[in-house]
Amino acid sequence: MQWAGPDAQPDSAVTAVNVLLVYGTTEGQTRRIARFVANRLLQSGQKVLTADAREAAFIPDPRDFDALIIAASLHAGHFQRPIIDFVKRNRAAISGKPNAFLSVSLTAAGSGPRAAADLARCVADFVRETGWVPERVHHVAGALLYSTYGLFTRWVMKRIAARSGGPTDTRRDHELTDWEDLAKFIDAFTATPSVTLRAHA
Repeated sequence: MQWAGPDAQPDSAVTAVNVLLVYGTTEGQTRRIARFVANRLLQSGQKVLTADAREAAFIPDPRDFDALIIAASLHAGHFQRPIIDFVKRNRAAISGKPNAFLSVSLTAAGSGPRAAADLARCVADFVRETGWVPERVHHVAGALLYSTYGLFTRWVMKRIAARSGGPTDTRRDHELTDWEDLAKFIDAFTATPSVTLRAHA
């Protein structure tokens, strides 16, 4: 299967797995990632409903789906409150289905034991707060959107990027997401026996 970019349009496909994808976003990159994941699922013949966690009243019951994907971005070591609240309310339903957690952060663009330890700690804090232990966790690099930051935030983000070896040119934005790696993860997730069996149950 060919890898498609984040703005690709889904091909017509036969419905197989019915996936609920709930995301939390602050600057918009996780929404872009969610759109990419939804397109990837559609291109591979799945059915997907994508929902912003801030619109909790309009999100269907997770029990009505075959699989769940939760996506959220890290800011100052914490994930979005709407995502935390959604997972806490629906923990049993999410845990009862094949599920995955996409953790979006700038730290995911780095490498080495320190970055891995920081990411593991943030996910562990999320698990303790929500009570949900994801079956699969995938760390996705986000973006440095310097053009959207205020003066102070731009300065802080530049310092963070410099410490981790990231891009510090504030004259433009820097997208760090590895779309091909994300596509491979989504393909592997939908191909797992637990997901395919659920779809045919």
